[in-house]
Amino acid sequence: MHLVLGGALLMPYFLLTEVVVGVAAGGVNALASPPLTLVSYVACLPLIAVTGLFGLVRPLSATAVRVMTGVPGERLADGPARPWGARWRAAAWWTLHLGTGAVVSGLSLAVPPLGVALIVMPFSGAVRAAMGEAGWLSAEAQGYVSPFVGAGVLAALAALCAAAGALLARLAPVLLGPTAADRLAAAEERAADLAVRNRLARELHDAVGHALSAVTLQAGAARRVLDRDPEFVREALAAIEETTRRTVGELDAVLGLLRDGDPARADAMPAPTLAGDLDGLLARTRAGGTALTAEQDPGPAGDWSQLPAITSREAYRIVQEGLSNALRHGTGPVALLIRAHPSDGHRELEITMTNPSAAPGPPAREDGPRRTTGGRGLRGAAERAALLGGRLEAGPHGDGWRLRAVLPLGGALAGPPADAGNPSPVPPPGRPPSPLPSPARRGLPGAGR
Repeated sequence: MHLVLGGALLMPYFLLTEVVVGVAAGGVNALASPPLTLVSYVACLPLIAVTGLFGLVRPLSATAVRVMTGVPGERLADGPARPWGARWRAAAWWTLHLGTGAVVSGLSLAVPPLGVALIVMPFSGAVRAAMGEAGWLSAEAQGYVSPFVGAGVLAALAALCAAAGALLARLAPVLLGPTAADRLAAAEERAADLAVRNRLARELHDAVGHALSAVTLQAGAARRVLDRDPEFVREALAAIEETTRRTVGELDAVLGLLRDGDPARADAMPAPTLAGDLDGLLARTRAGGTALTAEQDPGPAGDWSQLPAITSREAYRIVQEGLSNALRHGTGPVALLIRAHPSDGHRELEITMTNPSAAPGPPAREDGPRRTTGGRGLRGAAERAALLGGRLEAGPHGDGWRLRAVLPLGGALAGPPADAGNPSPVPPPGRPPSPLPSPARRGLPGAGR
């Protein structure tokens, strides 16, 4: 079918050159003359090659090859041929496909009737008379040789078709395969897609993981004082409600991108920032009974709203992951320092978080579930820092555990406001945050801090 398709595509070129050749030969019908027919066929091949230089010839040919010849799709280029080298290769394929297809199509029309006639010749006087008049075989040979000759002719045609198809299938990846530029573009596209997927995975891990840790601790704190402090229980439940509402909003945003399949929208995905969401994050962490001290120093800017938006987003996620790590594995108070300061002639944002023990592994809390982690959160936080040209270190420090991230600020605290065009997805505008219980309650770890 692929070869016959090539023959059909050649017919407009052939008919055009047949008219031109007939006029040049004195107004005769070129189809009635085998030599002129051959000349018309040869003359149409350069015209086919010229039209094969159009960029869309390669994707159309590659689609036909992929569907009809069984050549693996990854060995063929999909996009239009743009460099001239790729265009010349596509033109060579176009000419080869149409030229070979025309020969095979013509033989497929002429040879089968001849082969069948030779096979039935010994059994039909009319066929013997017609073949004899045409001078195909002598009368003595008609009864003995013609069936074998007819079968041989049909077998030869089948072998020719198979050989032509195999040749085209072998040459297709060479002439229609991706160039170095095509492979580079495909690799860049895969890398961009992988980067977006990694980012979405980090967003899911950080948002959902932190929410689950916070809600678990808030619920545990409420359970411990359920009988003696109903007010704290109500506040803890309100904090749980607010935490889950925010997380559902972030989860919906990420899942919406995954369903739409549009990586370009990933940068526009709403995400929390230091300027708009840090205070709520710290309050919800304290609501779970964790003693947390936080020191913030925005520098000359006075607040975090002057941070570049991307730095504010990634810094928030790093702080969130550090707190999640401390909630899951920590045993004591957490100290957080966030400051913007000059370093070696440049301005940097430094995030330092310490607590007595936050190493991945089973927590020391007697009433908490024993759980482990694969370290994906810290690895994701390190990737966030590296994407901004910064660095992150996390590990034992003295008698406890320390996470320290340094993010460059490009020389000054300047850039689009952190909240502009990137609002936190929840709570809705006009809705005040839910009240958060204070950690200074009797019976909670770190009370009074």
